[in-house]
Amino acid sequence: MDKQLDYDSITNVLFQGSVNADAAEVHGTMCGMLCGGMSLTDRKWQTVLADTTNQGETFSQLVSFKLEQLFSQTIEQLLEGEFSLQMMLPDDQAPINDRGAALINWVQGFLLGFGLHQQNLEQCSADVKEAVQDFSDISRMEEPMDSDEESERALNEVVEYVKISALLCFSELGRSLLDDQQEKPSVH
Repeated sequence: MDKQLDYDSITNVLFQGSVNADAAEVHGTMCGMLCGGMSLTDRKWQTVLADTTNQGETFSQLVSFKLEQLFSQTIEQLLEGEFSLQMMLPDDQAPINDRGAALINWVQGFLLGFGLHQQNLEQCSADVKEAVQDFSDISRMEEPMDSDEESERALNEVVEYVKISALLCFSELGRSLLDDQQEKPSVH
């Protein structure tokens, strides 16, 4: 994975740009919008992120550039499917509670982004409805975790579940590049 696009480097760029979010929340929001059915070529995600994390101010050039890179990488990973989605979370050396907090930020971001594009879950499969409900529960987790093997395993299982659930939402509701091309009027 590109070191320029890991949790720490993106969080640092956001922090330097006075953005009130970490890489996990920003990435979760991007994934949520894409998994909720936002067009892959839609540029409104920048405005949404600026509104939710930067008091509506436009991002600095560096922040914008990093977010563009992250957005492109996220689309590639979602389109590849399987297990290619790399969630923006601190690496395994970070304290477990930092990783847990980042996971919660990611899930909260996902729910925000997803909700912007899927207000009505009626048409969604039972699996997607369940995933959204589970994400809602995860987003409210508060109690600190112990630094033991059991907690590590539990956190890793939740991270894997979130990743698989996000991919499930994308496979059901997400758009493809073909969808985007079909929306443009064809010239004969």
